[in-house]
Amino acid sequence: MSSIAILYHSGYGHTAAVAKAVAEGAAQVADTQVHLVPIEEFEAHQPQIDAAQAIIFGSPTYMGAVSGPFKTFMDATAKIWYGRGWQDKLAAGFTVSASQSGDKLATLQQLSVFAAQHGMVWVSLGLLPGNNNSKGSVNDLNRLGSFLGAMAQANADEGAEATPPQSDRDTAAHLGRRVAEAAQRWKR
Repeated sequence: MSSIAILYHSGYGHTAAVAKAVAEGAAQVADTQVHLVPIEEFEAHQPQIDAAQAIIFGSPTYMGAVSGPFKTFMDATAKIWYGRGWQDKLAAGFTVSASQSGDKLATLQQLSVFAAQHGMVWVSLGLLPGNNNSKGSVNDLNRLGSFLGAMAQANADEGAEATPPQSDRDTAAHLGRRVAEAAQRWKR
C-alpha cells in the first residue's frame, strides 16, 4: 500500500474542487491510500503526511504566487526541512486562478522549488498540451498547456459547483493517477 497526501489551500472553493479531482485520480490506482488535507488541518494530519510516499501541493494563484495562507504553511515547515523529514518523497503540484494564464506557472515553479528545498523528487504532469491546434478543444486534457503541474481556470463570477471546467478537473485527476502510479514504482 502506498500513501499520497494532498495538501492544499482554497480561498473560494475552486482549489478544493481541483484537490478533490486529484484525490479521485490517485484513488483509482490500486493499493493507494489518499489523504486530502486542507493546510489549516496540517498539524492534525502531520503523521499521515510524514508517512506518505508522495505529497501533492495545491494553492490558488493570487497575485502571481501561492496564496498567503499557503506561503505561511510553507514557512512553517522549516523544522521538517531542517530535519530532512520529506527527503526523497515524491512531490507534485496544482493551481487555479480566474484567468487563462493568471501567472499560474509562477505558482507551480514556487511549489517545485519548495519541494526541491525539502529534497523531494518532482513529478510533472506528463501530458502534451491540449487545445493548441485546429482539431483541439477546450475539452482537451491539459487545455492550458502546462508541463510542470496541473493548471485550472475558474471563472471569478462562478462558484466551485460550476467551475473549473470538467477538462481541468480531468487533468487534475490525471496528475493524481500519475503521482500514485509513480509512488507505486518509487516504493519498490
